Amino acid sequence: MRTLSNALNTEIGKTVQVSGWVNSRRDHGGLIFIDLRDHTGIIQLVITPDTPDAFAVAEGLRDEFVISATGLVRERAPELKNPNIPTGNIEIVVENLALINRSEPLPVNTHDEGDPSGEEMRLKYRYLDLRRPSMQNVLKRRAEYYRIMRRYMDEHDFIEITTPILANSSPEGARDFLVPSRLHPGQFYALPQAPQQFKQLLMVGGVPRYYQIAPCFRDEDPRADRLYGDFYQLDCEMSFVDDGEVVRQTMEPLIKKLVTEFAGKELVSEDIPRIPYQEAMDKYGIDKPDLRYGLELVDLTDALKTCEFKVFQTPCVKAIRVPGGSQFTRKQIDEFTELARKNGAGGLAYIMYEAGTVRSPIAKFLKDEELASIQSLTGAQDGDAVFFGADEREKVNKILGQMRITFAKALNLADENKIALCWIIDFPFYEWDDKANKLDFGHNPFSLPKGGLQAIRETENKLDIVADQYDMVMNGYEICSGAVRNYNPEIMYEVFGVLGYDQDYVAKKFGGMLNAFKFGAPPHAGCAFGIDRMFMVLENLTNIRDIVAFPKNGSGVDLMMSSPSMVDDAQLEEAHLAIIPEDE
Repeated sequence: MRTLSNALNTEIGKTVQVSGWVNSRRDHGGLIFIDLRDHTGIIQLVITPDTPDAFAVAEGLRDEFVISATGLVRERAPELKNPNIPTGNIEIVVENLALINRSEPLPVNTHDEGDPSGEEMRLKYRYLDLRRPSMQNVLKRRAEYYRIMRRYMDEHDFIEITTPILANSSPEGARDFLVPSRLHPGQFYALPQAPQQFKQLLMVGGVPRYYQIAPCFRDEDPRADRLYGDFYQLDCEMSFVDDGEVVRQTMEPLIKKLVTEFAGKELVSEDIPRIPYQEAMDKYGIDKPDLRYGLELVDLTDALKTCEFKVFQTPCVKAIRVPGGSQFTRKQIDEFTELARKNGAGGLAYIMYEAGTVRSPIAKFLKDEELASIQSLTGAQDGDAVFFGADEREKVNKILGQMRITFAKALNLADENKIALCWIIDFPFYEWDDKANKLDFGHNPFSLPKGGLQAIRETENKLDIVADQYDMVMNGYEICSGAVRNYNPEIMYEVFGVLGYDQDYVAKKFGGMLNAFKFGAPPHAGCAFGIDRMFMVLENLTNIRDIVAFPKNGSGVDLMMSSPSMVDDAQLEEAHLAIIPEDE
């Protein structure tokens, strides 16, 4: 049985057997033409009345019927060649034709051409949606993507090890999926949000370098760049490493290889910058900046500290110069202003620079020297626009960080053929949780604070403590998170103690790790790459559900398998569970 790839071009004059789906059927009276499709391509079949049995079968065929054909490969007449497909120079004159299976009328389009089906229908009939050539290509590309990663990790002496799926609940920053234990009533397993504890225990167990393409489970709300429920990451760890830079330098070549060799894209910079967290927030307003464009935040606080314009009489004033921004229409300005308000701003002040003059509703409130300082510090030129944010520093950073992304989209500044990478380093170990009105971990509770015990005990403002944590960012998406790990029980007790957790709590939640650390744990560090999200960026896709075979929809529902679903009372009883009605 032959596939329908362009290898058939070398089979002219030979009899071959092929099979697949009817992509289309054309009846020209005395001749029937069928475009036959499989996962490798399309070939044209020609059925003539000279083969009455085959012709009778061909007359009853419809789109997506499954068939098998045997026939002679011949070159098409010059005027009938199709340059749009690899097998467009040949066709198969059918001798025998067999109907293998019929198809009902399709509820979704299985072609990339024509009107696309809605996402809900595509997900409900995903097994049909997967027949589209673009989806077939995604699946093949993803398999190659995995091969490159595994080959690299093997070549760099990492050992692939799988870790348990049924694990214990762990504070990883998201809700756990809980699994009730039948054998231990009232107790629960948790599906791992990440293999964090297990991979650290592997380091204690003497494994020098570990990796796996690990399934992870988090009960987080879905969005365009985050799958609901389960996702995969390239998870790795290295023993006898106490500096995050070792991990970063080890993994960088793999990501560069995926960018240039696998995706065929251009790196904005061969040297990947390291940007401290606070610098990223001050300069870009976000800890995952897209570096394909500038639009940096400029601090004008000192320059405008004596300004009499009431809006600028705040702790922090910043601005973004938008090259070419004077072309924005009134409607666009209104949309920008509304977005700024949604992010907490009172409005969005701006200045347009045109023909050596300024055009702005706020210009009349500013002195000439203040206008001159703004233009000098932002570097504004004719044709540019400058947009302002004024409030508490953290709030200004957040607002202008979102506006920066919006301006770049409006001006199409992000070249999809380029990849900008950076490492964000030195994350705060703790952060303030406004909703809970208390201190909490800023990133990963298992990371090591820079300065160790001394930093935890002697730093008066705990928000000033920095962790050896790092994220890799690709075109504005976080694709990796990692850290130097805490391998000292005394430090673990101390970092949880700052948040009010006593040693009994820590021992109960993380007893396995604590006990292991008492038996000669080596220093270790690692990271995990979100390979779904990274693949989405490399393939120029904007919806992460388009890069996996069987995703759930935006509400976390598998429309194809009808899950989640109710289970019967016997199953609930066996798991020692009961359903509480919502109105109770």
